Amino acid sequence: MSELTLLVLRLGFLLLLWLFIFAIVYSLRSDLFGQRVRKLQPADVTAGSVGGGAARSSGGSDSATAATPLAAFGREIAGVGTASKLVITSGVKAGAEFPLGRDEITIGRSSDSTIIIRDDYTSTHHARLMLWNDQWMIQDLDSTNGTFLDGARVAVPTPVPLNTPIKIGATSFELRR
Repeated sequence: MSELTLLVLRLGFLLLLWLFIFAIVYSLRSDLFGQRVRKLQPADVTAGSVGGGAARSSGGSDSATAATPLAAFGREIAGVGTASKLVITSGVKAGAEFPLGRDEITIGRSSDSTIIIRDDYTSTHHARLMLWNDQWMIQDLDSTNGTFLDGARVAVPTPVPLNTPIKIGATSFELRR
């Protein structure tokens, strides 16, 4: 093998190694710092985006519709009628309340999460609270530090009873009427 071919192979390998290192650094940076946070305009907050400690405006439509009986079946929707809000009981945003509709709620550090929790123990996309078969369920999204329901770590989507603490990072939540 000639000297020139060996030099080209060495430089190519070095270039490939540096590209790999830059890819790792970029991945770590985006995981640690997340995406750029955009400022919410007042119209965005009332349209359904929740973050920065402010609860979204329900406008009376989500919770009022959720608690009304179904005319066709003559019964109330069980999961929606029982819990009407998610309350942060401890943590940086303690006391904040978020009205529940039928949409799922994502919790994490990312700016595209429904509820943004900025602490060292919360993952970018940490957990999801969703309505499934008329019951609220909590699902851990493969977070580093885990999601806990009444002190037990959540491994699979788990039903959430009223007034039961959900712990994500240094923040605790409860579903309430």
